[in-house]
Amino acid sequence: MPKDLPLNSLGFAKPPADTRVVVAMSGGVDSSVVAAKLAEEGYDVVGVTLQLYDHGAALAKKGACCAGQDIHDARRVAEEMGFPHYVLDYENTFREAVIDEFADAYLGGATPVPCIRCNERVKFKDLLETAKDLDADCMATGHYIQRKDGVTGPELHCAADANRDQSYFLFSTTPEQLDYLRFPLGHLPSKDATRELAAKYGLAVADKPDSQDICFVPNGNYASVIEKLRPGAADPGDIVDMEGNVLGQHRGVIHYTIGQRRGLGIGGLEDPLYVVKLDPDTRHVVVGPKEALSTRTIPVREINWLGDEPFTSRKEWHLKVKVRSTRPPREAIIRPISETEAEVELVVPEEGVSPGQACVFYAPEDSRIFGGGWIYKK
Repeated sequence: MPKDLPLNSLGFAKPPADTRVVVAMSGGVDSSVVAAKLAEEGYDVVGVTLQLYDHGAALAKKGACCAGQDIHDARRVAEEMGFPHYVLDYENTFREAVIDEFADAYLGGATPVPCIRCNERVKFKDLLETAKDLDADCMATGHYIQRKDGVTGPELHCAADANRDQSYFLFSTTPEQLDYLRFPLGHLPSKDATRELAAKYGLAVADKPDSQDICFVPNGNYASVIEKLRPGAADPGDIVDMEGNVLGQHRGVIHYTIGQRRGLGIGGLEDPLYVVKLDPDTRHVVVGPKEALSTRTIPVREINWLGDEPFTSRKEWHLKVKVRSTRPPREAIIRPISETEAEVELVVPEEGVSPGQACVFYAPEDSRIFGGGWIYKK
């Protein structure tokens, strides 16, 4: 093979036909378009769908990934485009790595983000190893994020379409994983462009609605899922103020989140009160004024660092951070404690910072992601 062969669209110096790529297919329009696009470009595509929970119980359920209908949709795309497709049973792995921790974190008064753990512990770990076992050159997904070649290796960057950007959910992607992963949709200007491609390839999923809920939480009803997983989790208790005075009763700590104002059932007070803390040990929902929600200093651990130089090589990093997926990055000073722990100081205090959420690091001036970690209670 000539040495001066140009790089193909996935970054390999060989023809697409000699480049095997495993595509993680959820059955939705995004990953289906990735698989179809690469197949049309002549790559040796292998589609893989993970069965993550009992799809028999979820067959009729819409708006969730990796369930029965979605497996059918993924298989159909593979048949239409003429590449092999496999379904892998990851139910036990998913329960141990994602669902159990989700339940325990929620009961601990945290607000977990299971989609990040699924990417970190299942899709980009076990599935990635399966792709290597299949002798694939790389693994592609339908995530809206960009991988760019940098001076010291691949870098993670936000998607071109800020409204679709999924960087908050992918901060824990390691440099080694990033070397192997590809994100063919990250540069697209909008979701409409993805659906146009789906229509161009004649895919039946072109008009399929986007998944909104966490896949194993139907209709966003966290509490009912937790009650099934951890019987007794919805035990009632007291709603107390910040001095410990009882203001009312609640129907279970799992029904409340930090920053919540509505549905507390303690009307008649002059100023509105917000949930400022959840204490599952005493079964207390602690409420206070809005200003009590403001946080300037955030302890962060389990840090995945994606910078060019070691995290602990500086006393301070002046970056931007995002503490919830729905918020824009804000200026912050990050002070490393160890390679995986730090204290994050927000230049402007934020409300509703919750243990269990991620704190993701961004470059101050451009689209690069420097990793991030998990917010916890000291």
